[in-house]
Amino acid sequence: MISVLVAAVGVLGTALGAGLTAVIAARAENRRQTALEREQVRKELAQKDTQILELRMEHFRWRRERRQAAYLDFLQAMAAADRANQQEFRTVKAATTPEPFAVERIAEIRSLFKHAEQVGDLVLLEGPDQVATTTQELILQFGRLVQAVRDFAEAHANSADDLHMRQQAIDQIGERYLAARLELLHAARIALDEIIEVR
Repeated sequence: MISVLVAAVGVLGTALGAGLTAVIAARAENRRQTALEREQVRKELAQKDTQILELRMEHFRWRRERRQAAYLDFLQAMAAADRANQQEFRTVKAATTPEPFAVERIAEIRSLFKHAEQVGDLVLLEGPDQVATTTQELILQFGRLVQAVRDFAEAHANSADDLHMRQQAIDQIGERYLAARLELLHAARIALDEIIEVR
């Protein structure tokens, strides 16, 4: 009977050991499976983060290219209007006798300026704020310069006495225009050199 009892205890011990081993193995497998699932979720999140970062970088490149194109188009349009305005000023200033007011040349300058203003609207949209602000200032100063040259041409055609003072005023307005242009170029360079914020 003792041998039966010993055998029963042995079988029971073996069964308990096997059961305990199975429970421990099941828990270990559950932990391993949970760890694998967490790792899979972490990899998927990292992949999504990478995709989002790549999309942000692509958008940033696209935005920079659009900004650069808008800035360049605006500066070229302003340069064309400025050349025509300067040419009119030089022509009138060089005339020794009163010249008739050149309506067509002034209309051409206005047209070039209006085109530059329209192109400038895209710069205002593309931004950023500092570029938009300096663009508006440049347009304002150039508008004053165009008006001053127009007034000078009219005064010259009418043989006004204050032509020298008007020339000096045009020179001063021209300096403010050039300063505004430099400010815009500086702001545009900063905007184009901006580094994407990575989160």
